[in-house]
Amino acid sequence: MKLPTSTLFAAIVLAAVHVPAQAGANDREVARGRYLVQVSGCNDCHTDGYMPRSGKVPEAEWLQGSGMGFAGPCGVTYASNLRLIVQDMSAETWRAHARAERRPPMPWFNLARMSDGDLNAIYRYLKHAGPAGVPAPTAIAPGQPIPTAHIVFVPQPPSGTVPVTAAAKE
Repeated sequence: MKLPTSTLFAAIVLAAVHVPAQAGANDREVARGRYLVQVSGCNDCHTDGYMPRSGKVPEAEWLQGSGMGFAGPCGVTYASNLRLIVQDMSAETWRAHARAERRPPMPWFNLARMSDGDLNAIYRYLKHAGPAGVPAPTAIAPGQPIPTAHIVFVPQPPSGTVPVTAAAKE
């Protein structure tokens, strides 16, 4: 079947106009996701060495999880590799995953309060970043040996009286 030249021309023009607009919207969504990842503290745990290096970690290394454990009364947890986790998820599945209750110290309750738009932007950013790295270690039950470096999150009793300075009050 041969299309009239005017119909073919119109289809080409519409396609050319639509693709950049869609690409621009996707670019904005990815940029917003990048911003949310930074200001929400996702990299603090999900990017190895992010905090000790004051955030000076190449973006290509972001959100690949960590082998640093977080030990507490619930056992030991590890920050997951979000770039691997999201790869086979739809946006809807990601939103449910992001809002699900997690083990400490993951602040899942903050993600649960995020709008669908915010979580969709983070999803677009993760998809844009692409899969990288290896899965994080599996959580360890309380009382089991801990084979990795870990941070202990256990409240400590006061160690004595410490004078409160004006700077400490701020």
